[in-house]
Amino acid sequence: MGLRIARVLVIVAAGSALGLLWNGFSGRGLALSGNVFIKEGDELIEAAEAKKKLDAGAALFLDARPVAFWEMAHIPGALPLPEDDFDKSFAKLETTLRSHFDIVVYCSGFGCEASHIVAHKLKEHGIPAVILHEGWPAWQEAGYPEQHGARP
Repeated sequence: MGLRIARVLVIVAAGSALGLLWNGFSGRGLALSGNVFIKEGDELIEAAEAKKKLDAGAALFLDARPVAFWEMAHIPGALPLPEDDFDKSFAKLETTLRSHFDIVVYCSGFGCEASHIVAHKLKEHGIPAVILHEGWPAWQEAGYPEQHGARP
């Protein structure tokens, strides 16, 4: 019985080691550290820096979450640009977006890729944007002001 358990443990350990090696060297593996949504060229800012931009009136904030989430609560002055309805929303906001040089995009935090997708789509349209690191939860945890309802 003890030999059988030892064999099982050796097989599991060998399988895990081979899996980790494949993940690390295949070029198609999952990032096991850090945020997998951060791509080369992404610029992240922390909540404190975003708050300074808000206080200075120096940035346009874009909420990449679904509109219903934006309506519940958002960063004051933020406009909804949901990832799931980007094209329609972008068409409505394009003039405003092109008139701002400092844009901050956020979504629902760790595990949410909407802000990264929206930032990449904006860059494809020639509009640079930074991403609020850890998004809406980081803003709330810092105790920064929130706007409730369907107005910026």
